[in-house]
Amino acid sequence: MITTAVLLAAGEGSRLRAAAASKPLCPVGGKPLIEHAITGFAAAGLARVVVVLGYEAEKIEAHLASRSWPIAVETVRTPDYKQPNGVSVLAAEATLAGGEAVLAMCDHLVDPALYARVAQAGAGDGARLAIDRNIESDLVDLDDVTAVRTQGDAIVGIGKHLPDYDCFDTGVFAIGPGLFAALNGLASPSLTEGMRVLAAAGTALTIDCSDLAWIDVDDPAALGKAEDWLRAA
Repeated sequence: MITTAVLLAAGEGSRLRAAAASKPLCPVGGKPLIEHAITGFAAAGLARVVVVLGYEAEKIEAHLASRSWPIAVETVRTPDYKQPNGVSVLAAEATLAGGEAVLAMCDHLVDPALYARVAQAGAGDGARLAIDRNIESDLVDLDDVTAVRTQGDAIVGIGKHLPDYDCFDTGVFAIGPGLFAALNGLASPSLTEGMRVLAAAGTALTIDCSDLAWIDVDDPAALGKAEDWLRAA
């Protein structure tokens, strides 16, 4: 089982600026998004998280240092938070020393059981993406979600506004050396492009997590849905 997580928390989060100056510190259900993620990793049985920071890094580092956490928390900084998110993933590569990790997004609220399922599945020869086949879900923003097309457990298409898809990208991956190699080979690396490289090689795999809840808290409308979801839980 994978025991380390990588949490991407580097972006500006401009669409949530009205709720919080820093998206990772945006409160949802009385607790900042970054705390939901870290405590979720701990509940899933992970022992360590590497948080990748960029925008408002000092403020987030201070917040992390002020808390006592149930797992080991480390931080690294992306060289340029305005670059595609693959650059932020690569910032954590050295900390993994060739090992695997559960990769997640700080602005996603996720049932810890989803993290645990991905940690158990592992990355295989490339990477494995947790998918949601509930394509009619009212928790998903169709204008923003990354759509996925599969054949069996293999990814054959991935991207925003994909015309033909059968599931959604939940933002949680099992990653390892295969994905880092793909990202290092791209001039402007994004996670989606890295997964397309692996898909072409047949090593971009999926794990079905349609039975587990998640929501991308990317704008005020999604924040309101997330608050309602937590109250109903």
